[in-house]
Amino acid sequence: MHARPGDRLVLAAPHTSGATRDGEVLETRGPDGGPPFLVRWSDGQEGLLYPGPGALLRVSHSVDDADSSDSPAPVVDPVVDPVVDPGTAHVREWHVRISIFERGNDTDANVVLLSDAPQHLSAQGHARRSTDDIFVPEIGDEVAVARALRRLADRLLGTAEEDIAGMTGEEHVTVKS
Repeated sequence: MHARPGDRLVLAAPHTSGATRDGEVLETRGPDGGPPFLVRWSDGQEGLLYPGPGALLRVSHSVDDADSSDSPAPVVDPVVDPVVDPGTAHVREWHVRISIFERGNDTDANVVLLSDAPQHLSAQGHARRSTDDIFVPEIGDEVAVARALRRLADRLLGTAEEDIAGMTGEEHVTVKS
């Protein structure tokens, strides 16, 4: 992973009960923009980071970079800048991190949507195997993850409804799924 000052880092939680962390790269101390990175986290703390699994780098381009022919065009966010040509293509990449924890007959899943929003949505799911059932861990994984993803989808729709209501001034907006 290579970074530049101003790039954003997102770290998914290593455990299902943990919080997602995000911060800004202040400087790179490795060769050619490699780690370690000095990062200012959103809680104000600063520290060195050697990114590992679960780290996601969001590259931000400055105005000077946007003029360069080998740099991609800057992404325009219609939420931040609502005066956007609807015919303009927008490319975004979101990631879902899934953590599964099994103990005995119980399986818990935590899913986190890592998007361009400053707040990350998350949801949990649970599955419990009956003592009469054959022990097949994959089934508990599938049920717990499916329940967590369904809850995440409901939260994402709720967020979209709130955003639409905020933009239109309507009190009750329902997005049909």
